[in-house]
Amino acid sequence: MPHCDRSLLRFLIALAALSSPFFLQARAATPAPIETEICIYGGTAGGVIAAVQAAQLGRSVILISPDARLGGLSSGGLGQTDIGNKRAIGGLARQFYERIAQHYAQPAAWTQQTRASYKSVGQSATEPGEPAVWTFEPHVAEKIFEDYVRENHLTVLRRERLDLAHAVEKTGARLTAIHLESGRIIRAQMFIDATYEGDLMTKAGVAYRVGREANAEFGETLNGVQTQQAKAHQFLSGVSPYVVPGDPASGLLPGIAATGPGSEGAADAKVQAYNFRLCFTDAPANRIPFPEPAGYDARNYELLLRNFEAGLKILPLHPADMPNRKTDTNNNTGFSTDFIGENYSYPEADYATRDRIRAAHLAYTQGLLWTLANHPRVPDKIRAEASRWGLSRDEFTDNGGWPTQLYVREARRMTGAYVMTEHNCTGRDVAPDAVGLGAYSMDSHNVQRYVNAAGHVVNEGDVQVRVRSPYPIAYGTITPRATECENLLVPVALSATHIAYGSIRMEPVFMVLGQSAATAAVQALAQKTSVQAIDRAQLHAKLLADKQVLVWTPPAAPKK
Repeated sequence: MPHCDRSLLRFLIALAALSSPFFLQARAATPAPIETEICIYGGTAGGVIAAVQAAQLGRSVILISPDARLGGLSSGGLGQTDIGNKRAIGGLARQFYERIAQHYAQPAAWTQQTRASYKSVGQSATEPGEPAVWTFEPHVAEKIFEDYVRENHLTVLRRERLDLAHAVEKTGARLTAIHLESGRIIRAQMFIDATYEGDLMTKAGVAYRVGREANAEFGETLNGVQTQQAKAHQFLSGVSPYVVPGDPASGLLPGIAATGPGSEGAADAKVQAYNFRLCFTDAPANRIPFPEPAGYDARNYELLLRNFEAGLKILPLHPADMPNRKTDTNNNTGFSTDFIGENYSYPEADYATRDRIRAAHLAYTQGLLWTLANHPRVPDKIRAEASRWGLSRDEFTDNGGWPTQLYVREARRMTGAYVMTEHNCTGRDVAPDAVGLGAYSMDSHNVQRYVNAAGHVVNEGDVQVRVRSPYPIAYGTITPRATECENLLVPVALSATHIAYGSIRMEPVFMVLGQSAATAAVQALAQKTSVQAIDRAQLHAKLLADKQVLVWTPPAAPKK
């Protein structure tokens, strides 16, 4: 066959293929790329606030959420706001808590108790005359995040995740697009990673850490292995770690490391424990009794039972009162909702593995609650107290009252242009170019469970050390190194050591940093430069104009 005839034949075959219904269907199924000025990946509270700020500054923005529910932990059960000092919070973050107050100012909001009968206590207590409220039901927070979407006409893609096999397009040090599992491609000029896990920054080639630094690296005292600090959330003395009490040959009970904790202050790749923040109620009409989970095995809770037998006298939970006879229930004592040691692979895991880890945490929690309410070795008084509570019928209605957001207290942490350390939290070092304030204690939950020299089980990793006053968080903590990526900001998985991150990692601070990140992204667009090279004075001025708190001024002492 002559060469020209073969070429014509190939052309006709290709034309027929392009016209076939199979090709047309495949082509139609691939969404066209979406173009925007700012792309935010992560539907956390920080991500939502970043999107609101970008929209209010007149820029096109798209918010991509791997989950259907927006707000992360803020709508996922963490209703008792961890902050340390509420005066350190300004801008859109404070407005969020003022909206909480406006909701509860309405008589219709009080369905299970009167407004007068509810008393917030502790660090989250609302002070007389304060226009903000810091304790709330999960569905109330979710509604406010959805109000933000509606009011600001935000484009939100839900249940969309990065395609881990081909996550990003990048030219030099500049991100140009991200690819989602659905086949969607998002092209943008600026990107913000607002995930707890730091998935986008990782795929963008940004340096990061997982685990604890050695104290020696930054001259810290509270980092690395901390056997001496771990006095809270600890087992009572004498609890045996072995299947047969006192018999090492019988093997270890579940969840106990076969090796020692490591050298004091040494680095490791282990991660502080995760849990679910649980919304309980004792209102009979709204209460779902704790169900017995499928595959329940009491051996997984043997350490809990032995801790009671060693003398524990309280319910090993921390149920903080929320409005309408509900709680934000957190970890408490040596064996509680923290699933110690079962999350080490989560930060670097693929989606399927993370799903398995999340499911294992939920099954563990369900078994724990069933044990507390039903097991005959739990003291009668404790069983009665546990049975008083149940899941809330009107919360997480798509999941039978169980929260869906795992409390990822710490995963990857960026190694950015500036690294916050213990010394920033104590005030010895003052971070430059503040974009918000931290104020909470340097806080780490337990990291591991091991056998001590006496042959008893102990937890390691708990640290709770107060800071003297709110301190600045550097702009460089939310920007990568310029050589790695010049148009990405990371306000959640930010640049800090393990122990400094333990102070910064609070939901209102993530909102503050989300707003600051969006402001910086808009200024980088306007100045046609990288996020690292923007005019810091202009950023500072805009943040102050938006009522962000960047410098701590102690309140005036009352007149005598």
